[in-house]
Amino acid sequence: MLAVWLVIVGGVAFAGSVATSSSVTTWYRGLNKPVYNPPRWLFMPVWTFLYILMAISVWLVSAVHGSGPAVAWFLFQLTLNMAWSLIFFAGHNPRAAMVTLFCLDAAIVATMVSFYQYSPLATWLMFPYLAWCCFASFLNMEIVRLNPTA
Repeated sequence: MLAVWLVIVGGVAFAGSVATSSSVTTWYRGLNKPVYNPPRWLFMPVWTFLYILMAISVWLVSAVHGSGPAVAWFLFQLTLNMAWSLIFFAGHNPRAAMVTLFCLDAAIVATMVSFYQYSPLATWLMFPYLAWCCFASFLNMEIVRLNPTA
């Protein structure tokens, strides 16, 4: 079952990377970014690690609970995760992406809360992802501020 979740989460990661790759060296490079913007090489290892933790987390819950509201929350936040990449990078719309990211942050928290009753470990495994997405929210807000016409 872990393999299934790795494939599902990996598929979302792949779709997001396809959307990102089309703009990261062109449109995104031309945006003004804050000084704390991470270097480009850091994103792939960080996201790979986070996606693996996410897959393990949902696997722990689904192994105990099957599919239910907790897994539905996970799939909802995973959809928002992919939507952000499509909106920001493929759609070149940092403002709409910022709103999506705030919704994603809230959906991750809801996922974590719903996971806790089935597996506290699953909740803890989601914390690095939440932290990274909150950081991404601040980064996205700053990109909107620094690029008012983008």
